[in-house]
Amino acid sequence: MKVILVNGSPNRKGCTYTALTEVEKTLKEAGIDTEIFWIKTKPIIGCTACGMCSELGKCTYNKDSVNEFVKKAHDADAFIFGSPVYYAGANGSLTSFLDRAFYSNSHNPDGDAFKHKPASVICSARRGGTTATYDQLIKYLGISQMPIISSFYWNMVHGNTPDEVKQDLEGLATMRQLGRNMAYFLKCIEAGKKEGLAPEEEPKIATNFIR
Repeated sequence: MKVILVNGSPNRKGCTYTALTEVEKTLKEAGIDTEIFWIKTKPIIGCTACGMCSELGKCTYNKDSVNEFVKKAHDADAFIFGSPVYYAGANGSLTSFLDRAFYSNSHNPDGDAFKHKPASVICSARRGGTTATYDQLIKYLGISQMPIISSFYWNMVHGNTPDEVKQDLEGLATMRQLGRNMAYFLKCIEAGKKEGLAPEEEPKIATNFIR
């Protein structure tokens, strides 16, 4: 079992990374393999609705880390997406990254990299905007049939530097409990698969509001 933790911050080892490593530590203690995937600092273009992913099975833009991540995602069992808070929302690079990753994946004829895989999001802020960012990011999971893993508080840490984040004892405890809950659900899913259990799926119907 493997969890990919996505560091959506431009700072490779900043506050978001510090929170993710607290989750990672708990996952490893539970015997779960992990990988922290950093989206890096190169500009990430947003989705241009070109439709090429329907033909290619992947995003047509290859100069950033989106396709690399989606390829890795097929072999992963769960995900945690981490973002710093920018003006009470996720930072722009991560938003563009997720838009393209999730949309292009939904048009992949080789299979869905995300469906039925547990996932969660975490947010890092100096002070405010975390719940709005949490609400924004969790929508990617809810539309993708991904079981959403929670903790005993909303998944956030506070601090302006990694050292300050390490002083947020409640925030770090929230991260650790998130890791424990994720490990528990992964093991439950593994046990269910051994019993032949799998969700039934109804064909999707796409509608709009134009008559």
